[in-house]
Amino acid sequence: MKKNIIILFAVLIVFSCKKENETEEKIAEIPVEEIAIERFDKLFFETKPENLPGLKKKFPFLFPANVPDAEWVEKQNNEFERKLYTEVQKKYPDLDTLQQNITSLYRHIKFYYPETPRPRVITLVYDNLDMKCVYEDGLILIPLSLYLGKDNELYVSSMDKYHLQEHEPSQIVPDIVTAFSSGKIAPPADRTLLSLMVFYGKQLYLKDLLIPDVGDNDKIGYTKEQEAWAEVNEEEIWRYFVDRKLLFDNDSKLPGRFINPAPFSKFYLELDNESPGRLGQWLGWQIVRAYAQNNKNVPLQELMATDARTIFENSKYKPKK
Repeated sequence: MKKNIIILFAVLIVFSCKKENETEEKIAEIPVEEIAIERFDKLFFETKPENLPGLKKKFPFLFPANVPDAEWVEKQNNEFERKLYTEVQKKYPDLDTLQQNITSLYRHIKFYYPETPRPRVITLVYDNLDMKCVYEDGLILIPLSLYLGKDNELYVSSMDKYHLQEHEPSQIVPDIVTAFSSGKIAPPADRTLLSLMVFYGKQLYLKDLLIPDVGDNDKIGYTKEQEAWAEVNEEEIWRYFVDRKLLFDNDSKLPGRFINPAPFSKFYLELDNESPGRLGQWLGWQIVRAYAQNNKNVPLQELMATDARTIFENSKYKPKK
């Protein structure tokens, strides 16, 4: 009996991989010209003050009408912003790989969301280190100054260690998908932990489809070690949530413990310091994956609109042992 179950499981894996390969073959056939990246970061800092009007004409949406030219000149000469610009040019002398990755992403978007217009992609230097990629109104804005690498001195000296992983170059495309997902996923119907878990699980599942070649750790912004820890401890995490009846609890402390960015998840156990933060997001991802696997007839847009309880009850989710 056990042998038959193993054989059946192997057949299901092979069938699933075949379907995924067929989908990727269809996506590869979609005609998409390589998407150019406009380096506003270089243009801005290398434009002389007297030539600013021409730059503003080309990028009017980046220059609010109520801001005088004198402030833009001051920004060009700001010591910290010049330092950011220098670091960006050292880290990104060219963007060939990023251009290829964004083109691949857009080809996947066209498969699942065919009405999406071709985006205009623009890179920036921005002194707000909390600003991530923007995907809105046909524009993708990428603040390269946010992705200088976790070891860059500008980050190490100014932010908590657990935030550093968010600033790796590998986070650019996943962050673009996060921005793209805005408005395409139904907001949580309530503040229960399950609703928040599934909301972020949908966001991560969308990355499975749109950037399938990206590692799971980069999709969620974990190190490989953190992702491995979550996988090894999946059953224990799930048992903790179930035994303490947390899934349908709306305690306002739960997002801070398991959903929001944090140095670790808060089980109030000895293992806390070993765990990565946002494990509620990670577990919600596994639930959404299980739902998609067991409900292949449900279109992506319908999945994204389906409420958390329905997804959970029809996911047949079981943690890996």
